[in-house]
Amino acid sequence: MKSAAFLAAWSRTAAFIAASVLSLIFAQASLASTNWPSDDYDPAIPTLSTVLGYEPGERITWSQDVRRYFDALAMAAPDRVRIVEYGRSWEGRQLFYVVISSPENIANSEGTRAGMHALRDPRSTSSAEAERLIKDLAPASWLAYGVHGNEISSTDAAMMTAYHLLASRQDSRVPQILERTTVILNPMQNPDGRDRFIHRFESALGLEPSSDRISAEHNEPWPSGRTNHYLFDLNRDWFIRSQPETRGHADAVLEWLPIAFVDLHEMGSDSTYYFAPEAVPYNPHLAADQRASLELFGRTNAKWFDEFGLDYFTREVYDAFYPGYGASWPAYFGSVAMTYEQASARGLLVRQYDGVELAYASTVRNHFLTSLGTLETVANNREKFLRDFYNYQQTAVAEGSEGDIQAYVVPAQNDQNAVDRLGALLASQGVEVDSATESFKACGAEFAANSLVINLDQPAKRFLRTLMDRETPMDPQFVAEQERLNDKNLPDEMYDITAWSLPMLLNVESVSCKQRVTTNAKVIEPGVVPTPDLPTKATVAYIVPWGERSAIQLLSHALRDGLAVKSSDRSFVHGGATYPGGSLIIDVADNPESLHESLVAYVKKTQARVVAVDDSWVTDGPSFGSRKVVRMNAPRIALAWDEPTNSYSAGNFRFVVERQFDYPVTAVRVEQLRKADLSRYQVLVLPDSSDGYADALGEKGVARIRDWVERGGVLISLARATRLLADPGTDLLATRREYRLDLLPEDDAPDTELTRVPGTALDQQAFGVATESREANSDGVGGAQLLATVDQDHWLAAGVAPQLHVLARTSDVYTPLRQNEGVNVASFASAENVLASGHLWERNRKQMAYKPFVMARKLGKGRVVAFTQDPTVRAYQEGLNVILANAIFRGAAHARPLR
Repeated sequence: MKSAAFLAAWSRTAAFIAASVLSLIFAQASLASTNWPSDDYDPAIPTLSTVLGYEPGERITWSQDVRRYFDALAMAAPDRVRIVEYGRSWEGRQLFYVVISSPENIANSEGTRAGMHALRDPRSTSSAEAERLIKDLAPASWLAYGVHGNEISSTDAAMMTAYHLLASRQDSRVPQILERTTVILNPMQNPDGRDRFIHRFESALGLEPSSDRISAEHNEPWPSGRTNHYLFDLNRDWFIRSQPETRGHADAVLEWLPIAFVDLHEMGSDSTYYFAPEAVPYNPHLAADQRASLELFGRTNAKWFDEFGLDYFTREVYDAFYPGYGASWPAYFGSVAMTYEQASARGLLVRQYDGVELAYASTVRNHFLTSLGTLETVANNREKFLRDFYNYQQTAVAEGSEGDIQAYVVPAQNDQNAVDRLGALLASQGVEVDSATESFKACGAEFAANSLVINLDQPAKRFLRTLMDRETPMDPQFVAEQERLNDKNLPDEMYDITAWSLPMLLNVESVSCKQRVTTNAKVIEPGVVPTPDLPTKATVAYIVPWGERSAIQLLSHALRDGLAVKSSDRSFVHGGATYPGGSLIIDVADNPESLHESLVAYVKKTQARVVAVDDSWVTDGPSFGSRKVVRMNAPRIALAWDEPTNSYSAGNFRFVVERQFDYPVTAVRVEQLRKADLSRYQVLVLPDSSDGYADALGEKGVARIRDWVERGGVLISLARATRLLADPGTDLLATRREYRLDLLPEDDAPDTELTRVPGTALDQQAFGVATESREANSDGVGGAQLLATVDQDHWLAAGVAPQLHVLARTSDVYTPLRQNEGVNVASFASAENVLASGHLWERNRKQMAYKPFVMARKLGKGRVVAFTQDPTVRAYQEGLNVILANAIFRGAAHARPLR
C-alpha cells in the first residue's frame, strides 16, 4: 500500500491516462506515468504525447524517436537547449548529448568549459583566480542514460527530465538548477543495443503486456540488447576506449569536466532502487571528499523516495573499485561519479517474486526522481563541489611531486608499437605523456630514445596510479571477509575484475621512479601513434619484424590483397639485424610491380615497420627458402555464434580480429555447425561457453568437426570451450579438466536416496571435509592477471614475448599435455610467481601453477589450439594479440590440407 503522503502528493497532478488498452496497466502504477507533482507546465514546450503520440512510460521509445523528441524541445526552446553529436554507433545511429540551462549559461558554454579546464590545472591557475571562477561558473552536471541497451527505463526518464526542466513553472528547484548549473543529458549511450531489445520485445508483444517472466517478451534471444554491435559491455570500456560509443562519450566528458556524473542503470526485477553511497571496496586513489559527497546525493534522493513511499538501498553490491565504469572513470578527474540502479521491468510489466506487478512507467518515474534529485544536489552545493574539484587537482599535483612514485618510464622495446599506443591511449584521456627524443639516464638505469616519460606532478596523478601501478590494493578487511565467505562456499562480494594494469595488459615493461624524470622529449598528442620511416624500394624482398599488432595488421592487408607472404618459424639475422621468429618475408619476385606502393600504403595505415633488402643472404637462422619458413595463406575464419556461446566472448573475438587485426570473420550459428560443410573454412573458433558445446553440437556435429580438423582445419578454443576438446568423448586434445584442489569425487559415497546411512564420528577437521562442496570447479576467479611462460621453440610462440600476462576470469584448470600428445606452448608460472596482479584465492594459486594457458596438437593434417583463458576479453589484452594471431594465421600455414 502507498502512504497517504504519497497519494496526496500525486493527487495534485493531472494524470496522463492512455486512451488505449494499456491504460489499466498504468492506472495500476499509481499514476507513475505522470510528471513531477505540478499541474502548471508551459504549453509552448511540446510533451512526449504531442511529438510521439504516447505518455511517458506508456511505451519503450526507439532511438530515432528519442532524437525526434529532443529535436522538438530544441526547436521550442533554442536559447535553453543545444544538441551536440559526438559520433555514430557501429550500426550508424547518432550519438548525441543535450545541454540544458539558462539562456545566459547556454550562451557562455565555451566560457564554462574554459573555466573548468583552468580549475583542472592549479599549476597555472592561482587560488585567487580559482575562487573567482568558483563564484562565477555554472558547471556541468552529467546524467548518462542507457549504456546497456536492455536497461530501458533511463532513456525515457531522460526525456521526462528534459521536459520538466524546460516546462515546469511551479517546481522551485528548476530555476536554481538552470541558473547555477549546466545540465547535460546523454539520453542513450547504446542505441544499437536499445533498438535490438525493442525490436525483439515488440515482436513478442501480444494484445496486452504479460507480467509472466516465462513469456517471450521477457526472455531475450541471444544476444541480448545489453551490448553494442560487437557485443561489448560499454560500461567496462572507459579507459581502454575500444568502442566508438565510449570514445566519443569520454571525449565529451573531458571537454566539459562535469563536477557530478551519474550513470543510470537497471538491475534484476526483484530489487528496488539503488543509489550512492557505493559499496566497498573503494579505490584507494580517489579523494576522501569525493566519497563524502556521495552521501549528499544519497540523502537528497532518499528524501524524495520517502516523500513518495518508495523503497531503496545504498552501500551494497555496486562498488567504486574498478576504474573502467562510466560511473567511476570521471572520478579520476575530480568529478563526483556514481551509479543509480532501478529494478527492471524488462518490458512494460513484470511480476516480482512477491506477486507485485512492476510497471515500466514506475521505473521511468524513479529514474526521473533521482535525475532531478541529483541536479538539485549540485545546485545546492555548487561552490563546494567546484572547490573540491580544484582541491582534487591541487592535492594530485602535490602527491605526484612528493609520493613514493614520482614518475614512470616505459622503455623503448621490441614491441614499440605497443609502447606508442600506450602513450597515445593515456594522452587521449588528458594525461601528460612525453616521448624521449634521445637516450637518457633515470631511476638508476639507461633508457633509449622513444621511451615514454610520465611524470606524476600533474592533475592526472591519481588516474595514472590506478592504471599504471602493478597493483591497486583493496581494503585488507574487505579481502579478509571475502576469504571468510569463500571458505564457507558463500558468494564473494567482488563485483568485477581486480587487476587492470595497462602495462601488463599490453605486456610492456614499465619502471616506477622515485624522482621526477627530466630529459629532452616531445609531447605525445592524444590518440596519435607515430608512423615509422617508410621503406625504400627493395630489389629482393621486404622484411616485416613480427611481434607487434601493427605487423599483424600489415599481414592482414597483404593477404586480403592477394600478396605472396612467407614467415619464418625461427629468428634470423640479415644484414647485421636480428629479426624475431614469425617475421614476414615478402619477395619482390613473387608479387606485382605495385608491391612497393602497396607496402608504403600499409605502413601509413598500420604503423608497421618494414625493411627493404637487396639480397637474401642470412648469416644466422633459417634462410628465406628454408623448410622452417612457411608460406602464409588467407584463411577463412568461421566463428561459432549464438547459443551456447558466451556472447561477450564471441563479440570480443570478432572485434579483435576484425578491428584490431583488420581481418574478416564469418559468424556461423552453432546449429549450422552440426551439419554445415566447413570445407570453405580453414579456421574454426569456439568462443567461451558456460553451457558447453557437446549437447549443442551432438555426436554427429563433433564428429564432423573432428573430421574437418583431420583433413587440414585449425580448431581454436577459448576459455571454457576447451571443455569440449578435453572431453574424453571427443578427445580432440589429450588434456583433462581438473577438480578443485584436494577435492576428488567420492567413488564410495553412499546412495543419498537410502533412508539410513552409516554413522560417522567427526572432529573439527573432519567436519570441514564433510561439509566441503563436491562441485568439480575450482574456486571462482574474478579477474586477476597471471604470469605465464612461453615455450619459444614452438611455431605458435614465434615473435611472442618469453613471458605473458594473462587476465584470468574462469577457474577451469587443465592437466598439461604429455610430450607425445602435444605441446604446452604457454604455461602459468610457479605458485609463488603466478599471481602478477589482483586477487586470487589460495587454492587457485596453488592449483594453477605450471598448468597450461595455451596447448597445441597436430591432428591428422590439421591443428588444434586451446586457450584455457580467453585472450580477447574486452579487447584489453593486446599483449596476447601475437599469440592469438599465430594461432589463426600461422596455424593455417602449418596445417597441411590436400590442395
